Amino acid sequence: MRLAVVEDDDGVGDALVEALNARGYRAERIRRGADLLIAHRGYDAVILDLGLPDADGLQVLRQLREVSAIPVLILTARSDERSIVRGLRGGADDYLVKPPRIAELMARLETVMRRAAVAAQPTRADVVTGDVRVDLAARVVEVAGTPIALTQKEFELVEVLVERPGAAVSRQQLMDRIWGDAFVAVSRSLDVHMTGLRAKLARPGLITTIRGYGYRWGQ
Repeated sequence: MRLAVVEDDDGVGDALVEALNARGYRAERIRRGADLLIAHRGYDAVILDLGLPDADGLQVLRQLREVSAIPVLILTARSDERSIVRGLRGGADDYLVKPPRIAELMARLETVMRRAAVAAQPTRADVVTGDVRVDLAARVVEVAGTPIALTQKEFELVEVLVERPGAAVSRQQLMDRIWGDAFVAVSRSLDVHMTGLRAKLARPGLITTIRGYGYRWGQ
């Protein structure tokens, strides 16, 4: 697997490349965001710093997302909640604060790649999680074999969440996809429909709330 390590600090960048290569990856160092935008097709995943010499990493991420779905793990010194939320909403698959523990970095990278592989598979007609079955073609949700009566909006919530089981979906994405509007006016509607959906499914833990970000279907 070829990894692009986008990091302008020589000490950090070289150490990361060495550690990744020692664990079987083919990591290469990139110092500028512009270089990543030119060369991203040659890599399988990206580890992206936000403090780059030619552009802010969040802007680089936005530009990259316009042309590519390559997995991106942000690795940065910025630990404030605003930066984390902006990074995840901007299209990052995960966010890790420096200095990283190498074992944790490897685990997060593996998880990001596994989710990307699942997302790349052909869309499934059925999604089964425990005793909950979602038939996307028939627009039916069954719990322990019993069909559950969902409203249109409740099913649309399920539909978006099960596209990538185990992956985080932001509130903004849900509101954009279902209501076509990510502003505060529909935020309360999302909360009401999510509460109703959870009550009907009656499976605590099936839909996990990610504080300050959104929701996740399954584990």
